[in-house]
Amino acid sequence: MPNKNFTIAGTNIDEVKKQNAKSGLSYNEVLAEIAKTGGKGTAMYSDTNPEQVRKANNPTTD
Repeated sequence: MPNKNFTIAGTNIDEVKKQNAKSGLSYNEVLAEIAKTGGKGTAMYSDTNPEQVRKANNPTTD
């Protein structure tokens, strides 16, 4: 039988961790996904290269 960790209040820590693992994306993971689609205030989570965007928006005519 696996060792069960409980808090003083009687919460089963292992069960909470198991449920959390199945709960979906974390807050920061959600922000990263929103940043990929252009969400406001999420620039720090974006993987967009601003210099690349500037070049695409202002092509030179050589």
